[in-house]
Amino acid sequence: MKAVHTKLAPAAIGPYSQAIEVNGFVFASGQIPIDPATGEFVEGGIKEQTRQALVNASHIMEEAGTDLNHVVKTTVYLSDMADFAAMNEVYATFFNEPYPARSAVAVKALPKGALVEIECIAAK
Repeated sequence: MKAVHTKLAPAAIGPYSQAIEVNGFVFASGQIPIDPATGEFVEGGIKEQTRQALVNASHIMEEAGTDLNHVVKTTVYLSDMADFAAMNEVYATFFNEPYPARSAVAVKALPKGALVEIECIAAK
C-alpha cells in the first residue's frame, strides 16, 4: 500500500490518508468542498460545493498518476436529497462515458456542515 498526498487538496484532518494506492487502484477518501488554499469552504451552494469536492478529488487522482476518466466508482453523500439534481448537473461535467458506477445517499450530517462529500475509486 502507498499513501497519496497532494497540497492541491485539503489535508487529512484525522487518522486517514487522502488516498491509498494498492493493486492498481486508487481509493480516495471522501472530499468535502474545502478550498485547500484557504482551508475554508467555497462560497455558494450545492453546485459550488460539488465542483470543489470534485476538483479536490481530481487533484488527488492526478497525484496518484491517474485521473477522473479512470474512476470506476463514486459515492456521493448529500446532506439533503433535494440537492440531487443540482449536484448531478455539476457532477456530469466532470465525467465522460462510460460513466463510473455511483451510489448517492442522503445522510444526517457531513463534516463541518458540508452539503456534499464525494469519494472515488479509480483504476491506474
